[in-house]
Amino acid sequence: MRPIPDYALSVVEQLRSMTEAGTLQPDAAQMQVAAKLDRILTELKARKPAAKTSALGWMFAQRRKPQTPIMGLYVHGSVGRGKTMLMDLFFRLAPIEKKRRAHFHEFMADVHARIHAHRQKLKAGETKQADPVPPVAAALREEAQLLCFDEFTVTDIADAMILARLFTELFARGCILVATSNVEPGNLYRDGLNRGLFLPFIDLLQRYVEVSSLDSPTDYRLEKMESLPVYVAPLSPQSASMMDRAWTRLTGGQPEVPVTIEMKGREVEIPRACGRQARFTFEELCAKPLGASDYLAIAQRFDVVFVENIPPLGPEKRNETKRFIILIDALYDARVRLFASAVAMPEALLTEKKGTEGFEFDRTVSRLFEMRSADYLADHERLRNKS
Repeated sequence: MRPIPDYALSVVEQLRSMTEAGTLQPDAAQMQVAAKLDRILTELKARKPAAKTSALGWMFAQRRKPQTPIMGLYVHGSVGRGKTMLMDLFFRLAPIEKKRRAHFHEFMADVHARIHAHRQKLKAGETKQADPVPPVAAALREEAQLLCFDEFTVTDIADAMILARLFTELFARGCILVATSNVEPGNLYRDGLNRGLFLPFIDLLQRYVEVSSLDSPTDYRLEKMESLPVYVAPLSPQSASMMDRAWTRLTGGQPEVPVTIEMKGREVEIPRACGRQARFTFEELCAKPLGASDYLAIAQRFDVVFVENIPPLGPEKRNETKRFIILIDALYDARVRLFASAVAMPEALLTEKKGTEGFEFDRTVSRLFEMRSADYLADHERLRNKS
């Protein structure tokens, strides 16, 4: 991504600059949300600590009354409207060192790991604090005052039961929350088990964040996808360039980062991710000892997956072939959007068709073709709009 120019001191200014450059379409709904994000930026800038010009000035500063909390922002709306882009622009500009940008599920996995570690310390007699939530919240606040969450959603009862207590502690310590979601706060954990115990969190959330709907009429992600090649072969500098261009268009040029998916007792490393999109080579996905649960976790975490440099699948790659079959099954069942580059078209990838694997790969070939269809893309979008 190009560096932010000096004059782009607000999200609104960045959107205007991108629109003038032709990289973004004018969108009034996005501009309204950008203005609300700029309100937070303005308040953060106003509260940056003043220089300590003297010992006396520092002493008076310590006696000031606590400031009222900065109201965060919760942006909800359908997929593809630009929520993640806006939050990423905001996060880059936030004039604060202690800030954290994470997918909500990753954050909660971290929280549960910290709670478990605290309970182990209690069991070992290393702490007398029986309730793990206050010390965990204190540690989180020490690391970040600004928390930015993408895809805020609650489906796990363990998360639902702890959120009100955790965020009561975090907000009391001055944490500021900015989040994007596909659902409004009142529909979080809808029909979930023991939802009544979760409702206090909704009330708490609405006291500490401004709720805003991003009702852009255009699904920019779908608009981008419809014009992109989704399976390119054979492998060549041209096919690599096509994949790079597709990735850039889908991510909007936003920076990619490594991501870790926390699973029970292990981790799945995602080398390149941007929002709900992930990019892998065939070797990274199928040459490593990954299994069905790993691929299911990837399919649940990401809406779009790139798989590059798929080689010929001969007898010497039997294990890789089995993993590839399982991978495509997981992505297909979750209606994940696949972009792939390969040495050959799907029907020519398997060099020897024998026994059960040959039969199973016929299903893989069929699914690879179907995943390129307009009907599959429509299913993909319909499911994402419901999530």
